[in-house]
Amino acid sequence: MVIIGLRNLSFLRRSLPCRLSAIAISGQASRRSLSTDLITVETEPDNKDIAILTMCRKPVNSMNGQMLTDMTLTLKELEKTSRGVILTSTVRNVFAAGLDINELYKTTPERFGEFWSLFQDMWMTLYGTPLVTIAAINGHSPAGGCVLAMSCDYRIMARGKYTIGLNEALLGFMAPSWVMNLMKLTIGNRESEKALSLGKLYGCDQALEVGLVDELCDPDEVLARAKAEMNKWLKIADEGRRLTKSMLRKDTIDKLASTRRQNIDFMASIILQPSVQEVMGNYLQSLKKK
Repeated sequence: MVIIGLRNLSFLRRSLPCRLSAIAISGQASRRSLSTDLITVETEPDNKDIAILTMCRKPVNSMNGQMLTDMTLTLKELEKTSRGVILTSTVRNVFAAGLDINELYKTTPERFGEFWSLFQDMWMTLYGTPLVTIAAINGHSPAGGCVLAMSCDYRIMARGKYTIGLNEALLGFMAPSWVMNLMKLTIGNRESEKALSLGKLYGCDQALEVGLVDELCDPDEVLARAKAEMNKWLKIADEGRRLTKSMLRKDTIDKLASTRRQNIDFMASIILQPSVQEVMGNYLQSLKKK
């Protein structure tokens, strides 16, 4: 296996601050707007404590390296100014389709390591943030989209023919170990074992039944319900809530933090296999025909 050192990521880390130049701050005292090409962030005009982070990478909010970077940086900025963030999407009928397969197909160990480290960074930031996080799931949410949702404190999903779950097995590989653990913490060991082995995508009613989401509502009410739920969470004193969250999630984050390099190497050894690359290539070709 190839060992990917953190020094190989130095050029990416040096480039991160330049993304902050894309942040636009309005002159209105009651409103602050943060945005990049791939996400927008706005603070509620009547409640500066609540920010709405909206994914807007068409056609399906697939997360490439830049989008992962933007999300990580923006969450860290919001920790300085807000108490809670609602994660949602402007793409019709899609919350997030997951990681961009183009970042994984015909890649090299070095490029894969760089991308996977950005994925790790984003997840540890989102899962461990002291902000209250609510997923307003307005459409389909497979793979990485499901990871985003499970990482939030509360999940509200639109009713309809939408699905959510981890379907990596259908592409010939599997979710990383920390994502498997996240699913087990969310829906239990036995249900996760079946779902992960089969690459199962749950319909909204099934997702509610197993605890993958916390509530369902009509599609045009998802954001409003997320705001109402956020207000409930923000009535709790920050210190106690943040300490509780930190203690509950610390072990899961620390486990990944201490094994990041091993995780990169292991996932590279799987995803770079010719058989897995062939499945990905066929999948990408099928998308072009749609």
